[in-house]
Amino acid sequence: MIRIKKRKKSQRLRGTTTHGWGARKKHKGSGHRGGFGMAGTGKRADHRKSLIINKYGNKYFGKQGITSKRTKKDKSKFINLRDINKKYAGKKEINLSKFKILGDGEIGKGIVITAQAFTKSAKEKIEKAGGKAILSRVRKVKKPVEIKEKEKKIESENDVKDNKK
Repeated sequence: MIRIKKRKKSQRLRGTTTHGWGARKKHKGSGHRGGFGMAGTGKRADHRKSLIINKYGNKYFGKQGITSKRTKKDKSKFINLRDINKKYAGKKEINLSKFKILGDGEIGKGIVITAQAFTKSAKEKIEKAGGKAILSRVRKVKKPVEIKEKEKKIESENDVKDNKK
């Protein structure tokens, strides 16, 4: 005969002291499980390693990337010609003023692109296709020679002032 209604587990376990949790102290708090939340997931913890790797991948443990305080990351955004072709298909003018354009891939006909910077290959490919590469703002980088010349001028002006006194 088939059982029509299955009794709830809580009802079935009435009369047992621990309701299937083993010794009484094992179900009292999170101490039995090694701590609250992500506790015990340190670098050397085998305790929850498989769970963390499944959830976050292998990059959760250990150091990644540049750790030197003096090394500055390049925070500027990059985009390849191939990606521009996919994202902005059919457009004649594209404003990517916060991006640097890289030359990987091909570009459609006669597209005018405004960007922060272009690589040589990207600029050549755009112009070969009949388009224009326009710089949104020109970043002027001071060369060490210019800085030294300014310092010399300031020193010579200071010497002249000292001689007049």
